Amino acid sequence: MTYLLDAMHARAAEFVGVRRDIHRHPELAFDEHRTASLVAAKLESWGYAVERGVGGTGVVGKLVRGAGARCVGLRADMDALPIDETTGADWTSVHDGVMHACGHDGHTAMLLAAAQHLAEQGRFDGTLHLIFQPAEEGGGGALRMIDDGLFERYPCDAVFAMHNMPGIAQGHLVLREGAAMASSDYATITLTGVGGHGAMPHRACDPVVAAASLVMALQSVVSRNVDPLHTAVVTVGALHAGRANNVIPATATLEISVRALDRDVRGLLERRIKALAAAQAESFGVTAQVHWRGGYSVLVNTPAETAFARDVALELLGADRVTLQGPPLTGSEDFAYMLERVPGSYLLIGNGDGSDGHAAGACMVHNPGYDFHDDNIAVGAAYWALLVERFLSTTAPQPESEIHS
Repeated sequence: MTYLLDAMHARAAEFVGVRRDIHRHPELAFDEHRTASLVAAKLESWGYAVERGVGGTGVVGKLVRGAGARCVGLRADMDALPIDETTGADWTSVHDGVMHACGHDGHTAMLLAAAQHLAEQGRFDGTLHLIFQPAEEGGGGALRMIDDGLFERYPCDAVFAMHNMPGIAQGHLVLREGAAMASSDYATITLTGVGGHGAMPHRACDPVVAAASLVMALQSVVSRNVDPLHTAVVTVGALHAGRANNVIPATATLEISVRALDRDVRGLLERRIKALAAAQAESFGVTAQVHWRGGYSVLVNTPAETAFARDVALELLGADRVTLQGPPLTGSEDFAYMLERVPGSYLLIGNGDGSDGHAAGACMVHNPGYDFHDDNIAVGAAYWALLVERFLSTTAPQPESEIHS
């Protein structure tokens, strides 16, 4: 597939410019108006039928070629993060406190580059749906688009997405069948006791002591309730109580992040955390109120579609630049909601490990020093273009999930 990589490298400069323009003008969840307009205008100029405002600020482009009945969807995310950028790049964000610290600018540019190539030179028979999603960073933009009728208006036999990953060699592709990213839930536990003077603790009912005990007890959920062969994370990220050293406060509040790579384990974590909060509170004579906020689901890549995505990666790059079954990640992704409706796969593209001198690419995402590796635009776009041509080929075998449906 040298010709395809060469073709994408030839047009990469244009989309490096697009990526840097988006990076310079980042927008937070559901505020991606400028980015969405840029995406929609380019797709329309290349002949796509475009719908704007899907799920708020989402954009969908549709391209039909031939009479093939198969449909495939490709998704890119568009939103930025509330972080002050420190890269010092010429394309640094012009908005204080907002930056593309997760590479969604690059994901959008990769898919746009593929979109242009497929419109001008794509050899396929069927329907291509390009999904540019808002609000991946905790806003649940995927679910908003689904609830807005995404897959009713744009049905897909399979859907795919790609995310960059620092620490992996630039352009290296990592695939994984099964659970690939964790669920993410959040709990606020408020312990209420009786405040009083620090010198007379017997006249109070101290929620701080209860909170300290609860923090330690929560560590037993993973170590003693979850199967050691399963992955789970319970992190107390914040504990707020009192403001003076001689005052016992009336309340203490814990903020907790909860993650799992199995749906049953996810339910177990919620039950045990709520039970422990109640039991610990009672043992110290205080009360506990648990506010549970369900977040993203476990992201599960389906077998047939992941096998297909692997084959495309191997054809494009060769075995030395592809990991066939990478490890799961405890980060979360709302592409999981799309995979609950449609079979598909989510893969990673290495953003660099620093060996090529691109330090910002090796910097972890959600860091003020992070930047997307522009050399990935050609590789990612070539992968998307080849995947579409293979999936919508008249000679392509159907995944088992379609054959038996």
